Amino acid sequence: MTLRATAAAAVLAATVLLGLAPQAVAAPGGPVPQPEAATAENRAAAGRAATAPDTLATLSRFFAREGKVSLAAAQPRIEGEAIPVNHLSPEFVAGRTGAPVARLEFLASQAVSSDGQQAALWTARTETGWQVVNIATGDDEFRYARLGAQKLPGGTVFREPQIDAWYVTGGSRVVPLDEDAVRAVGAGGTSLAAYRARVAGAYGDKLPGSSYAARGMAGGYGEAPPEGGATAVAAVAGGAGALALGGGGVLVALRRRRAVGA
Repeated sequence: MTLRATAAAAVLAATVLLGLAPQAVAAPGGPVPQPEAATAENRAAAGRAATAPDTLATLSRFFAREGKVSLAAAQPRIEGEAIPVNHLSPEFVAGRTGAPVARLEFLASQAVSSDGQQAALWTARTETGWQVVNIATGDDEFRYARLGAQKLPGGTVFREPQIDAWYVTGGSRVVPLDEDAVRAVGAGGTSLAAYRARVAGAYGDKLPGSSYAARGMAGGYGEAPPEGGATAVAAVAGGAGALALGGGGVLVALRRRRAVGA
């Protein structure tokens, strides 16, 4: 099992909240207004934020953080257009009538360095406009989007962030895309009703507004520390302040590769 490691508390404190993502902590200004849909206009805006000079400069420092490539040689580039990334919906967990299983959390752009390193730029509409609010190592968002389209054309790919599991859903089925999802629902998947019963049992008492959330867990969706503990990111760019893009902070999530489900 592999889980993405979260950034140090000093960086988290300055990070803009991304919905219910357990890696994020509420910023003083409140939640980030999320895009309601991945329209062409929103994709284009996310793409502009991902390719902004400040973003590319931060990406160079990010890719050079472990000495795999020099700062000057990193030459990051953005490949393709931004894609929607959906997470398990709290309304679905709560059993709200008509609530979809997943909701749009942010748009992701794929960044690649000159030596082949990859990262996902999580982009959201903030109070000051579209910004990159998170950089995560690897290409999970894009691999699972492709795999979901192959397994269930026209389905919705989504992540259950509490266990770092990826699924695709369509009609009345929920199909696993990785090993964590297989452990949760079985290799053959499950019905939408059975999946809701499982997540309601697991998270129904941890929703925003619950006593669990009141104890300070992020969005009411706390998770155990990943294997190896939190990863300090001060070395990424010579200090947390160097990671700031625009008016918000950037949460850098270092995550190990996982095997894609068959």
